Amino acid sequence: RARIRDADGRWRDMEGTYTAMLSVPGVNGVVLSLRDLTQLKAAQSELHRLAFYDPLTGLANRQLFKDRLTHVVHRARRSGESAALMFLDLDGFKRINDTLGHDAGDDLLCQVAQWLEGCVREEDSVARLGGDEFVVLLSRISNSEAAGKVADTILRRLCQRIRLNDHEVGITVSIGITMIPHDSEDAGTLMKYADLAMYRAKELGRNTYQFFTPAMNIKAARRLLQQEELATALEGDRFVLHYQPKIDLANQRVIGVEAFLRWHHPEKGLVSAQQFITLAEETGLIIRLGELALRQACIQVQALERAGFEHLKMAVNFSVRQLTDSGFLDMVRRVITETGVTPDRLEMELPAELLNEDPRLLRELLVSLNDLGVCLILDDFGAGSCSLVALQQLPLDVIKIDHRFIRDIPYNVSATDVASAVIALAKKLHLTVVAEGVETMQQLTFLKSAGCAQCQGNLFSYPLDEDALIGFLIRQYEKPLIS
Repeated sequence: RARIRDADGRWRDMEGTYTAMLSVPGVNGVVLSLRDLTQLKAAQSELHRLAFYDPLTGLANRQLFKDRLTHVVHRARRSGESAALMFLDLDGFKRINDTLGHDAGDDLLCQVAQWLEGCVREEDSVARLGGDEFVVLLSRISNSEAAGKVADTILRRLCQRIRLNDHEVGITVSIGITMIPHDSEDAGTLMKYADLAMYRAKELGRNTYQFFTPAMNIKAARRLLQQEELATALEGDRFVLHYQPKIDLANQRVIGVEAFLRWHHPEKGLVSAQQFITLAEETGLIIRLGELALRQACIQVQALERAGFEHLKMAVNFSVRQLTDSGFLDMVRRVITETGVTPDRLEMELPAELLNEDPRLLRELLVSLNDLGVCLILDDFGAGSCSLVALQQLPLDVIKIDHRFIRDIPYNVSATDVASAVIALAKKLHLTVVAEGVETMQQLTFLKSAGCAQCQGNLFSYPLDEDALIGFLIRQYEKPLIS
């Protein structure tokens, strides 16, 4: 085989044979028979690249990384040298993909790949497993402390804002780490352990790293069982709504209810949403649960109408994960159409952290919901950072004071000051104020004097099932709700 430069100056790979014909009259030399292999070699190289490298980022793919990990495990077993495996997952990548499009998501993945390669040595390996999942293999590392320093470097490098499609977005990453051969000498088990540690990092608030511990195995088994139970409950229609009345302080009458999702567990009884909502978010079941809750709420509104309560409004809670799902708006329109509910009877409670999303896309969503005739409530106001500009520019109708401020009234001066300020601000912006979590007469007295329009909480009623709610609504005409 040989490489020959052609007339255009390009190198070509050739294969051939030669025949010595030095004694043949008229030839007196050597005859070469050559075949151009350039295209064949290029095709073979491309096939190799497709088989072992990620076509988007150029990083090693799952298959090549598995081979490299197996090699490092064998070497560590023989020599006793330590190595480390990191499993990385971008926080909130799906939301970026859904809101800005797949091209923007691809650009982000390519940039992350470059950043990761810049954080490790040449002898280490970086691979993309698929989606927003990356792995890093530190082939030789002195101890877990050294692995933690590399993880810190990666966190600092990736925790920044990047411009995608004329939008500036912030990204963070959660990292799980397992040590080789200390945690295991099996490549598949090590991948599982690093994955478990990564999920633990997400549970602790994201943008951090966690080392694998044996306790994670037990927790993972329990989590898998809970996930299966949750999916089975969803298929078996084991979820119901309970309703907490919302009181108008001016006329002391129920003007609406807030729907709370409950799970009828075969062993634990009635389980509140707080105990399963995080798992539902992580597994994606939250999308189906959201539609189920909205549909049940719409049906209940119509049942209340038939019972003679024509003017009650029904509030349904939604998370950021649900609201930023690409199919959310279509789902709302479909449920309203299929149930026949009057849209202005519905209230949607939006978490305050929703204001941290892309302003343009958020406005488009809320304007579309407002155009449907749905009332929009900003929940947990005051719990975190909240843009006053957003309050002015977004089509909000109501704000709810976070229950943690109400809880400390009247004994905490800061709590009373915040509540008073929120009520005054809402009036200036022509927004209705609701105080949730009202449990004592002292709290109620303060809120009435401060000009709060509506309240809800255990002082008036706990969340009630359908039959108990009807009874409560009837009794309000027999005796005053506030005495």
